[in-house]
Amino acid sequence: MPFTSNRAFKARPRMVARAKDMYYYTPEGRPVMDGTAGLWCSNAGHGRDPIVQAIQKQAAELDFAPSFQYGHPKAFELASRIAALAPADLDHVFFCNSGSEAADTALKIALAYWNVRGKGSKTRLIGRERGYHGVGFGGITVGGIVPNRKFFGSLLAGADHLPHTYNREEQRFSVGEPEWGAHLADELERIVALHDASTIAAVMVEPMAGSTGVLPAPKGYLKRLRELCTKHDILLIFDEVITGFGRLGHAFASERYGVTPDLLTFAKGVTNATAPMGGVIARKEIHDTFMTGPAHVVELFHGYTYSAHPLACAAGLATLDLYRDEGLFERAKTLEPLWAEAVMSLKTKPGVLDIRQVGLTAAVDFEGRKDAVGKRGYDALEHAFHEEGLMIRTAGDAIVLTPPLIVTESQIAEMVEKAGRVIEATA
Repeated sequence: MPFTSNRAFKARPRMVARAKDMYYYTPEGRPVMDGTAGLWCSNAGHGRDPIVQAIQKQAAELDFAPSFQYGHPKAFELASRIAALAPADLDHVFFCNSGSEAADTALKIALAYWNVRGKGSKTRLIGRERGYHGVGFGGITVGGIVPNRKFFGSLLAGADHLPHTYNREEQRFSVGEPEWGAHLADELERIVALHDASTIAAVMVEPMAGSTGVLPAPKGYLKRLRELCTKHDILLIFDEVITGFGRLGHAFASERYGVTPDLLTFAKGVTNATAPMGGVIARKEIHDTFMTGPAHVVELFHGYTYSAHPLACAAGLATLDLYRDEGLFERAKTLEPLWAEAVMSLKTKPGVLDIRQVGLTAAVDFEGRKDAVGKRGYDALEHAFHEEGLMIRTAGDAIVLTPPLIVTESQIAEMVEKAGRVIEATA
């Protein structure tokens, strides 16, 4: 089982058999409130009829189309819809099947771009400590979560990392984006001085580092990073696999922060997690750079059998319709102050060290056990599921809450109340 303590799980399984709206249900029929939107991805809740019907219809109409040298209408329709949501001239989409594939695809596009531009020396990739960009070799190379890296050798050559943006002393209990930390983007100048900009292809960051435990970008940080990348002719890649499709109150976090990257990755919420799909959105200039030479020649030697799979495209189109018709991005923005107030009330619970919140996300750090790092977090996961009927995520000794965007005010109160009891029970 992926990213799972297999022996502990099999000793006491946490099984779900069906899901609807805000709830999972165990095989015995016990409801479990979804405090995680699945894995940050079921943004419109579960079992939504329009998406289910679109997938069923598509399976009967066109179950598969070859992705190499052939296409189908829904792939182009969905690409156009996604490009319309993206900022500025981010208007060309390359489809894949997951956030991990999206990260590696973006990095490959960046390397190929500089090659086509005649600047093949620009091969170095810059990530950030505590960053998560999936589990492909490119993603874990620029990623900065130690257990994801340490077992797999030297990874890709020629990578470096910016420092992460979290400082508990300066940012403790910040609501939304912290005031402190924009200056950390200037560490890119040090890396450029060390390696020279002529060797650096791209910088890849999450607008909010999610998997490490919700680290919002400090105010002004992303704008400064954009300025430096432009200054040194380095591509800026935003990993919006988590932050895309409403999680931070906008279609993409780049809109929230007023910063346009050169490449943007997405996945998860694009199909409401009903079918695997990911992708990269590229600026027009990057796309057009590849469109040279004889027209019959492949421009980008990259792709997947299931890129733009018909069922995933149908699911994506129905999902975007649902987000639009129910105003879910705007709803998340409206709910954010109430959500922030609710989760910040947990600061009085025993052993709570910090709470971080941005959009409809939150992480609660608490004191761990001296003899077993992460054990209190695991106990919280167990207690929440079995005793409180609440699904949470953990990041070490922290619990993470990221509910579907359909969550109601009363459900927010209930979720936070349950989380409070979990913290008390595991103290």
